[in-house]
Amino acid sequence: MELRVLQYFLAVAREQSISAAAQSLHLSQPTLSTQLKAMEAELGKQLLIRGARGSRKVTLTEEGMILRKRAEEILQLVKKAEDEITLSDEAIAGNVFIGAGETEGVRYLIQAQHALQQKYPLVYFHIQSGDRKDILDSLDQGLSDFGLILGEVDTAKYDCLDIPCRNTWGVLMRRDSPLAEKAAVEPEDLWNKPLILSRQECYAGALLPWLKQEWGQINKVATYSLLFNASLMVEEGLGYAVGLDQIINTSGESKLCFRTLRPKIEMGTHVVWKKYQMFSKAAEQYLAFLKKASQG
Repeated sequence: MELRVLQYFLAVAREQSISAAAQSLHLSQPTLSTQLKAMEAELGKQLLIRGARGSRKVTLTEEGMILRKRAEEILQLVKKAEDEITLSDEAIAGNVFIGAGETEGVRYLIQAQHALQQKYPLVYFHIQSGDRKDILDSLDQGLSDFGLILGEVDTAKYDCLDIPCRNTWGVLMRRDSPLAEKAAVEPEDLWNKPLILSRQECYAGALLPWLKQEWGQINKVATYSLLFNASLMVEEGLGYAVGLDQIINTSGESKLCFRTLRPKIEMGTHVVWKKYQMFSKAAEQYLAFLKKASQG
């Protein structure tokens, strides 16, 4: 399968129309249709559902959606490789890709980024927000150079740099909530309360042992990947969001407040990268600046 044909396929997925995609690619519609049919024949799977007569809309089959995701990853990797290889031996320039969770520890990433760009202004940074699973998946697939995660690190698979930032778990709630009168929230306070949990808590969280309840006993009303979205749910009265401190501003006129858990749950922050990773010069320099930032 050629990269060029993958680009054709992604154009059709984007435009949802073979004729519109052909126009954007400066190809004739019959040429593009022939290339797509040849790709389907090569894979032995139908990738596109052509619209009925009179309709030009094209949708993806389940196999087509899988290919779209993988094609995007492949082309990103190719672009990244081209950028790294075409740099001169002396230049420090290019792109650094980072996956980061929501945590105050992101400040250390930014401090290192700012310091590096003062010296090497042609280094560009791309930070993608996500939870732990998103970040590690991106690292494993080679789409990110570094990841910022919380909690334990699989040191058999990743190298890591500890960031001097501790993250404390607590509950984000409305100021008019009865629990807001408490200095800290205890497990029984949340029993039967409508809880908004991070997606991560649904498969590998620290909350369950603290709550002293079975998973099926918890009143889960929603999940989130980014706490800001959860904060809007809390504002609208959907429930109580369990998350980390120092992410949502609850000062001033905010309708929300944050109460830590008791007993306290804390998590460390780590920058991780794949073992035996071959870094670009830009990423290598960034790691050196990260180490300086983490040491204060």
